[in-house]
Amino acid sequence: MNSGILPAVLAGFGTGLSLIVAIGAQNAFVLRQGVRGQAVLAVVGICAASDALLIALGVGGLGAVVTAWPAALTAVGLAGGGFLICYGVLAARRVLRPATGQGLTTKGAAAGSVRTAVLTCLAMTWLNPHVYLDTVLLLGSVAADRGLLRWVFGLGAMLASLVWFAGLGYGARLLGGVLSRPAAWRVLDGLVAVVMLVMGAMLLVRTL
Repeated sequence: MNSGILPAVLAGFGTGLSLIVAIGAQNAFVLRQGVRGQAVLAVVGICAASDALLIALGVGGLGAVVTAWPAALTAVGLAGGGFLICYGVLAARRVLRPATGQGLTTKGAAAGSVRTAVLTCLAMTWLNPHVYLDTVLLLGSVAADRGLLRWVFGLGAMLASLVWFAGLGYGARLLGGVLSRPAAWRVLDGLVAVVMLVMGAMLLVRTL
């Protein structure tokens, strides 16, 4: 069995990465926090820890429970879709009415900003029904095929999540030179607005 540990880890890493790399609401939010340098550690930690918990639940066989509660997924979808649309509207408002002196700041965030970032990150992570279907159900099903090595597979998926969010959050600072100009922030906020509004609308349509 030891000879199969590395392939199981790599398979889990690849599968986990394939599920989270696609640009979505959560990734767009992590990117924005990263380029601003606000609550990056907290946001990255929440995303990676949440994924690790969901992956563990999926590997542990919670997928059947998730599919047995369609009403709960519907409620989460409605709340998540509404939340993303509201966030998208706020981002669009920043594009149309940029704040005076808007640009990249490296002085750190105030306590209120950190608290807002944490709450927003938690909402984007846990109010998305697809995270339960993809991470818990789909990844859990793939892990089950690994038999005794399913937890090793899950560990690889957790590692992929950590590497991705850490790279996205801290690597975004490389864009600091470009995003020091207010016009560049309007472009980024425009991208965030489109992603949030589209994702929110898709959630509501699929839920209803």
